Amino acid sequence: MKIEPGDPHALGATPREGGVNFALYSAHAEAVELCLFDATGKELRLELPRRSGDVWHGFLPGASAGLRYGYRVHGPFAPEHGHRFNPCKLLIDPYARQLRGGLRHEASIYNVGHPDTDSIDSAPFVPRAEVVEPLTPLPPRAPIPWDRTLVYELHVRGFTQLHPAVPEAERGRLKGLGGAEVLAYLKALGVTTLELLPIQSYISEAHLIEAGLKNYWGYNTLAWFAVHDAYASHNGCTEMRELVQRIHDAGLEVILDVVYNHSCEGNELGPTLSLRGIDNASYYRLEQNDPARYVNDTGCGNTMNADHPAVRGLILDNLRHWTRHLGVDGFRFDLATTLGRSRHGFDPHGALLTQISTDPVLSHCKLIAEPWDVGPGGYRLGGFPRQWGEWNDRYRDSMRRFWRGDEGEAPEFARRFHGSADIFEGSARSATTSLNFITSHDGFTLRDLVSYSRRHNLANGEENRDGHSENYSDNCGEEGPSAEKTVLQHRAQRQRNLLATLLLSQGTPMLLAGDELGRSQQGNNNAYCQDNALNWLHWENIDEDLLEFTRAIIRLRTEEPLLRPDRYRHALPDADGQYLCWLGATGEILTETQWRDPGLHYFACCTGQRNADGEAGTAVVLLFNGSRQDQEFTLPGDTEWRCYVDTARTPAVCDGEPLPHPLVLRAESLVLAKGTQVPNLLWRTDDD
Repeated sequence: MKIEPGDPHALGATPREGGVNFALYSAHAEAVELCLFDATGKELRLELPRRSGDVWHGFLPGASAGLRYGYRVHGPFAPEHGHRFNPCKLLIDPYARQLRGGLRHEASIYNVGHPDTDSIDSAPFVPRAEVVEPLTPLPPRAPIPWDRTLVYELHVRGFTQLHPAVPEAERGRLKGLGGAEVLAYLKALGVTTLELLPIQSYISEAHLIEAGLKNYWGYNTLAWFAVHDAYASHNGCTEMRELVQRIHDAGLEVILDVVYNHSCEGNELGPTLSLRGIDNASYYRLEQNDPARYVNDTGCGNTMNADHPAVRGLILDNLRHWTRHLGVDGFRFDLATTLGRSRHGFDPHGALLTQISTDPVLSHCKLIAEPWDVGPGGYRLGGFPRQWGEWNDRYRDSMRRFWRGDEGEAPEFARRFHGSADIFEGSARSATTSLNFITSHDGFTLRDLVSYSRRHNLANGEENRDGHSENYSDNCGEEGPSAEKTVLQHRAQRQRNLLATLLLSQGTPMLLAGDELGRSQQGNNNAYCQDNALNWLHWENIDEDLLEFTRAIIRLRTEEPLLRPDRYRHALPDADGQYLCWLGATGEILTETQWRDPGLHYFACCTGQRNADGEAGTAVVLLFNGSRQDQEFTLPGDTEWRCYVDTARTPAVCDGEPLPHPLVLRAESLVLAKGTQVPNLLWRTDDD
């Protein structure tokens, strides 16, 4: 076979009239071989004939979709200079749209300076890339407004693996998630935006395989353009595009959790599968004084060099691929601080973050940062570009502490409930910027948060040392499962408190899939390696009362604009007459002295819209009692306040019955009430 010069401008394998164009970036390579494989695994090597700048390329006449290939890249093996080339290692194209075959953790996939392993051909143990037909671009789609967004974080496999309405062959796969009954459930729940844990091709770490475990979450990416093979039946990209279309037809959005901060190749002792063997010194950040070692700002062994033009190009091309060709609506960026890092530290106006924020396609997507990594100065909550949302762990921790009954938590609770204006408003960011969550995939489920005071991670094989050590959790009187009626009632009420707080706070709420069903991980707060019933949703054993409560609270949020503001409100009404203020038990504005009282556990948040005459208006009041005793509370004015939620009751959602004056607020409870003629006494102060 004769390979022609081809085109350097389209990286990856691109079918064209008469053949397939191949192009690969490598600034430090000396030669690049394209390796073709037939059905028996027989290999044919063809050297790419041209180099344009730092792109190696060639055109293969007669080739077409279905061709399986990889690369062997020649150059120096000189770790002291950052180079780890070895043509004995078959390498996966970073732009591969489809992989065939699994990875086997054999010695030959490592390239660490030992002749015994470095000289062995790794091809028998490494997946092949497969050429696929390009998908036509999709028309742009208007996003759901942020103030109407409710994010639902789910795992493709875990959500459907035990679903009785999903055909067995589709369980745990993209097709299963797109099933009619699954989407009908999500629609009825009231969420708007599905955030899928990583679906890009990933592998399990060697130590997990040896222990009989798997990487379940997927934060160990092998190929960013390819769908993880376990989630697709045949053509991952086509099946993902079809799933997104079904989700859109149901009126919902799709956000992908993407991992661009590190790769599955790990540290200097890890496998050589793709980027490391293609151009280690370009793709990864290396220690300045010792290029044989990797900067580990991610805690995962290596750190992508997002300050390098080729890496930025790869990430941007990948984001556009998922958006333009597969139709996804946005991205949640794992350890996003890494994307803004250079040798000089984090820069929110760095090249990659700026390019994503201003890209004609990507700037219209929902962009969400996990605003930290483990490197120097890595915690950056509030530090991302204006249109980005940010996971808010300070919200998570404060809500947990308050409802646990911790002393002195009231001021922090109020700031976080108010959408963390102290963090975001000063940079002119919206009240929807804060991605509020109380639980996520990483940590306890909601049921476990109120059932365990400590982690129970022995099943992970790390002697219970892994996972968060401080969870701000409480077992409500008994560790783990309980048959005691008072314990179960206490746990049920605290779950209602936490869910209602999450869904009624200012900001954008994120709900962990299964929390509304009472899902437990048996106290495991780091279930990343548990691909089994511990992680899968058990659809035939759910908490129906909790599910109905969650649906009702979401309906209240959806129907009442005062509960989902698009801008920050304060005590003085804004130009549209909207306000928010905090009240004490007497119905008066809380003073600075009262806020400083460490024993303050009960107060109210009143948010409203004054009438055109400025004298009265509609308001919603949320009363919080985090103490262990009932508290008497006086609601403001002579207004008739009607109750719609009382978490101390069962059922907890009411039909608007009048509240007595004064009100007895039950211990550890939350009440939501509405008033229609709220007097202007609430607006007589500029104290926020």
